Amino acid sequence: MYQSNGTEILMASNGVAELGLIATPGAQELTALIDRHLVAWAREKGVDRETFIIPSECPRFSSGDGKGVIRQSVRGDDLYFVVDVGNYSCRYKMFGNENCMSPDDHYQDLKRLIQAASGKARRITVIMPLLYGSRQHRRSYRESLDCAYALQELHSMGVENIITFDAHDPRVSNAVPLMGMDNVMPTYQVLKTMFKCIEDFKPTRDNFMVISPDEGAINRNMYYSSVLAVNLGMFYKRRDYSRIVNGRNPIVAHEYLGESVEGKDVFIADDIISSGESMLDIGYELKKRGAKRIFCYATYAIYTNGLAEFDKAYQEGIISGVFGTNLTYRTPELLSREWFHEVDVSKYIAHFIDAINHDMSIGDIIDPHSKIDALLKRYNVK
Repeated sequence: MYQSNGTEILMASNGVAELGLIATPGAQELTALIDRHLVAWAREKGVDRETFIIPSECPRFSSGDGKGVIRQSVRGDDLYFVVDVGNYSCRYKMFGNENCMSPDDHYQDLKRLIQAASGKARRITVIMPLLYGSRQHRRSYRESLDCAYALQELHSMGVENIITFDAHDPRVSNAVPLMGMDNVMPTYQVLKTMFKCIEDFKPTRDNFMVISPDEGAINRNMYYSSVLAVNLGMFYKRRDYSRIVNGRNPIVAHEYLGESVEGKDVFIADDIISSGESMLDIGYELKKRGAKRIFCYATYAIYTNGLAEFDKAYQEGIISGVFGTNLTYRTPELLSREWFHEVDVSKYIAHFIDAINHDMSIGDIIDPHSKIDALLKRYNVK
């Protein structure tokens, strides 16, 4: 039986269909980690499998046109396509020039491989941690809504489920009310990594606070503060709505709401660190207010403007560490930084795949409150 705490894995031959993993270009690393867990669990149950990964590729012609190829039969299989639309390290040649793959290219490759299955799969699930087009989540003027339309397109192609992590705006699921869509928060994995990596980490009400960087991130930070039973503060961005710079109204100041942070460790959680400008501004503000150590977390640490500013902030003692998941591409430079700590979410995804393959409830996996309670008890946090 599949236990309610999600720890007993049912990797036997009684799934809804033969399980298969297909990695799109750029998602091979994450897929291999997921596969390692699934293979280990299968062998524990007496199922001898070398791998669940089905060979595939997306070759390109010299003109830049591409195609998807699956190298073995998938007839009747329960397929799980893993895609990382943020992996810009993938390259292809077009008329002799080397191009980096954009999110659009990754999304096209996903559709190509789904087409290559030719409608023969029993069921198709897409694991897309960084949701394609999700940063444009609402229409203010005459604007496209790429994410909503992409979800509808995938549904029309036969995709039954989508698993994503920390969607920029989870309400985008309203675009496909008849398709399964799980927006997962890796809260337990983050806290587990923090206990492992931070010396003297004691998240108690007297010496620890959770701070939301803006009003949009309040829900995820509220959850951290609730499960840790600590106080919550927040910043809101005061903007200059009289002008637009680089497509947005510039931030005039970050205003703080909450009790004093003096002498306390502070945890700031957001979905994406892009330029990192807002996160650092908040870090400097908190230091002025007497914060002790500042730890930042973002599900997707993409650092589009490089790492120099965070290196400087770390050297000046503004931030004490940054946590980010392995759900999207991380540069070798980022992984080599002393201040960066990686949160591995592959086992969490493997739990999802196994549960869905056996048509089991994933409610206990989505809500890991009991695991967090056990984690706090293990480290004597009261």
